[in-house]
Amino acid sequence: MRILIIHTAFIGDIVLSTPLIKKLKDAYPKAELTYLTTPVGASILRNNPHISHIIEYDKRGEHKGLVGLWAIGKKLRIEAYNIVITPHRYFRSSFLTWLTGAPVRKGYDNAAGKFFYTEKIHYDKNKHEVEKLLSFVKKDEKKRYEIEVFPGTFEKERADEIFKNINKKIVVIAPGSKWFTKRWPTEYFREVIKKLEKREDTVVVVVGGKEERLLNIPLAEKSIDLRGMTTLLELAEVIKRAAVILTNDSSPIHIASAFSNVRIIAIFGPTTKDLGFFPWSKNSEVLQVEDLECRPCSLHGGDSCPKKHFKCMVDIKPEVVLERIENVLEKEK
Repeated sequence: MRILIIHTAFIGDIVLSTPLIKKLKDAYPKAELTYLTTPVGASILRNNPHISHIIEYDKRGEHKGLVGLWAIGKKLRIEAYNIVITPHRYFRSSFLTWLTGAPVRKGYDNAAGKFFYTEKIHYDKNKHEVEKLLSFVKKDEKKRYEIEVFPGTFEKERADEIFKNINKKIVVIAPGSKWFTKRWPTEYFREVIKKLEKREDTVVVVVGGKEERLLNIPLAEKSIDLRGMTTLLELAEVIKRAAVILTNDSSPIHIASAFSNVRIIAIFGPTTKDLGFFPWSKNSEVLQVEDLECRPCSLHGGDSCPKKHFKCMVDIKPEVVLERIENVLEKEK
């Protein structure tokens, strides 16, 4: 049995698909499982013991355009997959699924190009994204599957070096997001960090990509700035060692959900839990402004508040967030 997953969405979406990987392996223990994703998606899947092969589909580079899509489709057809599962609901992914020539091709019933699928899976908007993904495999419906991320030896050694001679509680702060309206105000993050830096028992670690370096967040000498300094698996290992992570509605939520020991405090502004992307971890809490009629304003957020008041974020005050973090730190004593 040869099974292919095609998923070329954002980092968080790829992380959220890891329970599906495990469920597929449980359902087909002798199957060879291949995962096709973007280069950045591939980087977070490395070391996953359930995956036999990872194929990098560089849809903005090497495989750009129809010619690139056709070329990779021809290569996939040669592999003669028995089953192809495609959670990505864009036409390009649906077409690529058809190009594989697999006899069983599964995709969502609301996907663009759904006619390319031999089996359409109902997209239930009322379920968490993980539950939606698990519905591709009809087995052990009541079993809970966890998010899994596997930092390797290199990542552990890197984290050892970062935290060398540090014997304090680690608070990870992830202030970034691709979309402006998903970012809790930078001045609020600064206020929380400044208060946490006064604690003798705590070290603050700020994480993110190169883009987050542009955020005006000065740090005390004892704090650690890792923005733009880690791979995704190194980030995962850093988060794994934390007592708590404060994050916007972005990929660190889902990476952190792989580690049950880490308390996740997630700030949701323009998006809501009802969209299905809240933390899968049970050791988590979502802070949001309740009963704000303009929420959600979009699935992914945007470049500016449509109502111009941005109440969904500015009304979540730093003192409330700080209290939640300190409650976790006090319990750790």
